[in-house]
Amino acid sequence: MYRAPIRPDGTLGPEERIINDLPDGGQHPNRTLAFGPDEMLYISVGSSCNACNETNPEHAALLRSSPDGKSRSIFASGLRNTIGFAWNSKTGELWGMDHGIDYLGNDEQPEELNRIQKGKKYGWPHIWGKDGVNPQSTPPGQISKQQWAATSEPMVLGYTAHAAPMQMLFYTGQQFPAAYRGDAFVTMRGSWNRKPASGYEVVRVRFNAGKPVGFEPFLTGFLVDNGQAHIARPVGLAMTKGGALLVGDDANGVIYRVTYGPGQASASPATAVPSGPLMAQVNQGSGVPLAKDRIGKAATFEFRSPSFSSGQALPPRFSAYHDDASPALSWSPVPGAKSYALIMEDPDAANVKPFVHWVAYNIPATTQSLPEGLPVDPRLLKPEGMLQGVNSRGSVGYFGPKPPVGDRPHHYHFQLLALDTVLDMKAGATRDEVLKAAKGHILGVSETVGTYQQVEAPLK
Repeated sequence: MYRAPIRPDGTLGPEERIINDLPDGGQHPNRTLAFGPDEMLYISVGSSCNACNETNPEHAALLRSSPDGKSRSIFASGLRNTIGFAWNSKTGELWGMDHGIDYLGNDEQPEELNRIQKGKKYGWPHIWGKDGVNPQSTPPGQISKQQWAATSEPMVLGYTAHAAPMQMLFYTGQQFPAAYRGDAFVTMRGSWNRKPASGYEVVRVRFNAGKPVGFEPFLTGFLVDNGQAHIARPVGLAMTKGGALLVGDDANGVIYRVTYGPGQASASPATAVPSGPLMAQVNQGSGVPLAKDRIGKAATFEFRSPSFSSGQALPPRFSAYHDDASPALSWSPVPGAKSYALIMEDPDAANVKPFVHWVAYNIPATTQSLPEGLPVDPRLLKPEGMLQGVNSRGSVGYFGPKPPVGDRPHHYHFQLLALDTVLDMKAGATRDEVLKAAKGHILGVSETVGTYQQVEAPLK
């Protein structure tokens, strides 16, 4: 990703690369971006495939980045290819249109309108729509599709399958009648694998009291010869200061200007999108003590890592800058323990305090050690039944130290809880959900601490 100043004449000044490690390759190499009402940069990264278990959790996701590109997290996941997304100008809620899975039939799956929230999963690649199941996929870790669905958000509305939603915006102008303000527009580039063809249009998403109530055609006529050919493919979408719509067409390389009736409107006043709903989401779980300090008094037991000495530096292979492998851990058994839970936190992080790097729970009572380099699946087969939760990056499983280059050494607290029960929880829980479920069941807690500093910027 690059940024460049805009000169007074509209040309660009020298560009500066600010991100060089976004996921690359795959079926959907497009990357769309927008600034949110929190002044952070949101980047949509499409899936690398039609339907598969991604090896990079930043694929099929919406990322949230600082404007300088120095830090980012996964805002939401399970989004196959949400090219178009926008914030409701009245409520501040984030909405997006996701491309459905191919090869399920002419009418499956619908293109999804989702209300996108921090930390939520949206079903792909195993679940689609409101209750659709992909018969061509298998979740990792012997998780059933029913279990996957239980941790996923259903779509709010669906549109004709394979219509290919592109850009999205909420209308705030005054050139159109007042009834249009607060509604959204979406360009539909059009299908390549459906008979009859779908899309090739611009649609209006009608909202009532901040909630979507339906789609309706807005700009049509691009399909000809009874749907056997097309004369345009709408893709880009923007609004002028005067309230007209600009629609990009990548079949003809032109931009259409759409107005409502004759005459010109005066410039529409700038509309500030409310930031409150978004800030409430991104600040959740921040500004709290370390997990061990929230628990209170509890017995301790032996807990260490054969990979590093407590209080000393973690080897580079455990950092996300390098191999991002989880370290080996071992502990003495706790009498009466039915399971263990593990939480790794960094209290030295700049924004999310503390930054959660690892959440694991329902570690079997017979387990006294974890090997180095555990998989990052939601459910592990070794140890059998161990579940992993969501870290502050927004991914599942271990996420290694990644402090800003040049920062002083950060401290990484590995905290192990011995519990008198097995937690009745799904995979993918947050730290706070685990601590809430563990309350009243903690037999003991111990910690070991490693440090990490990245002095030089990595190549990538």
